[in-house]
Amino acid sequence: MPVGRRRRGEGINYWPGFVDALSTLLLSIIMILSIFVLGQFFLSQEVTGKDEALNRLNAQIAELSQLLALERTTGRNAQEQLSVLASSLDKANADKSRLQGLLDEAQKDAAAASAQGGQVAQIQGELDSQKRISDQAMAQVELLNQQISALRRQIAALEQALDASESKDRESQTKIADLGSRLNAALAQRVQELSRFRSDFFGRLREVLGNRPDVRIVGDRFVFQSEVFFQAGQATLQPEGKAEMDKLAAALLELQDKIPADIPWVLRVDGHTDDRPINSPQFPSNWELSSSRAISVVQYLMSKGIPAQRLVAAGFAEFQPIDTAGTDEARKKNRRIELKLTER
Repeated sequence: MPVGRRRRGEGINYWPGFVDALSTLLLSIIMILSIFVLGQFFLSQEVTGKDEALNRLNAQIAELSQLLALERTTGRNAQEQLSVLASSLDKANADKSRLQGLLDEAQKDAAAASAQGGQVAQIQGELDSQKRISDQAMAQVELLNQQISALRRQIAALEQALDASESKDRESQTKIADLGSRLNAALAQRVQELSRFRSDFFGRLREVLGNRPDVRIVGDRFVFQSEVFFQAGQATLQPEGKAEMDKLAAALLELQDKIPADIPWVLRVDGHTDDRPINSPQFPSNWELSSSRAISVVQYLMSKGIPAQRLVAAGFAEFQPIDTAGTDEARKKNRRIELKLTER
């Protein structure tokens, strides 16, 4: 015992150095988080700009596709008209040949059959009429050929524009995929940060609550036995439970100053009961009892300065048991209040 007192008397005060180191660490964390928030802002702006550019490109591609379909339809119609006119021209040429043959025969017989002069004149008139029709058909065919050539040039230009738009679309898709990967990495980093703060919060709770057998950690949740806070069948906090909540509120207030403001964290309070039914005027079922207990804890934390937007209350009745055995020990484990630090 004298040795212990002498050592305590000769102890060195490390507190100023610890405060300096902690301040330096806090400033470094704030700088890193500021850089992360700024980078996330620019990343979001870039993603928004790329989405708008992609929408414009998709609209241009759709418009070019419609124009191409319209031009192709016009080209097919022109080809059909050209086929009809070609058929008419062939028919006119056949009629011309037939009439020319008749004219030749008529001219040969003109000397011997002067009485057929009127018929020859009629045939000559029909031949002249067919020639005029043939000339008009040829003019229309030439015009259609010019139109078809122009349409083909327009189709080629549209196809080139469409290829260019598709190339730009592929480049935009590649950039968007890259931005998505970067955004997912940023989100994963935020989840890791929240997990780290959750670990700090649980460690701090373990320090202030001690190694109590009725308080334990299950996965990512801090589990309190209901007997710590409430009497059987009641949802009013006992003095012992309020004392534990005071420790929890102090730890949470200390932690919330360290969590960046852009992380939407909440403390979720879940109420659970055992499988024994309840039917009282205040609590017709275990749903009302579990929800009321969770709300009581949330309201008490609010009274201790925890912001309401950082708290969530939920009741699960007896339908989320930890131990499914039908023993009293299993029912005791299932009567619990769970705390979970998570994202909203």
